[in-house]
Amino acid sequence: MRVAFFATCLADSFFADSALAAVRVLRALGVDVVVPPGQTCCGQPAFNTGHWQEASRMAVHTARVFEDADAIVLPSGSCAAMLRCHYRELDGVPGEAGPLPSGLSGRTWELTQFIVDVLGVTEVGDGLRGRVVAWHHGCHAQRELGVHDQPLTLLRNAGATIAGWDAAEECCGFGGVFAVKMPEVSVAMADRKVETLGGRSVDVLSSTDAGCLMQLSGRLRRRGLGLDVRHVADLLWQAMQGDGNHRPGAA
Repeated sequence: MRVAFFATCLADSFFADSALAAVRVLRALGVDVVVPPGQTCCGQPAFNTGHWQEASRMAVHTARVFEDADAIVLPSGSCAAMLRCHYRELDGVPGEAGPLPSGLSGRTWELTQFIVDVLGVTEVGDGLRGRVVAWHHGCHAQRELGVHDQPLTLLRNAGATIAGWDAAEECCGFGGVFAVKMPEVSVAMADRKVETLGGRSVDVLSSTDAGCLMQLSGRLRRRGLGLDVRHVADLLWQAMQGDGNHRPGAA
């Protein structure tokens, strides 16, 4: 299977090591991964602010960049949801881009969704033994893509314990453009989420979305809380670096 990796803007600019970890994980699972150099923004910020012609041009460009891939994998539930769920809304939008090629939606996957649901892999290693992970369910990943149990299964099978967290499924307040246009509300939502972690013994906070992790790590730092924050790709790669005798296993 030839998989094209879509790094996304935030991962490319702020979580480059996590993007590299995602590629390493996929290749260790036997996937032929390419990283098309022509990739740009998926168009989600323009789409969310009503600039649909601009979003349409980016969508058509993205579809052409990834047209030869058997699957498109992203380390982001948010951007994956844009391709999978919202590109169809841009089809036929007037502008200079031309028609949006079909078939992109069914070939697009968030990283853990692809590993579990497409590859059928539920174990990637056991290098997270003893780690306690607070898991943030990103809104787009959970509500638009149905990504919920997939990352938790991979982490638990790698030896991690998922911390009980009442606010695990609450929005962190990032929302991309939302955080820029309504910063006070955005910060209040993030602080509420961070406060609910108080008193819990947690080693690391993780999620599928770089935007959510930026939001939460920023508020943790400003509040003087030193909790480690890692993208799930980093944790999966760590899991693979555990017991050298352990081989990635299928479901």
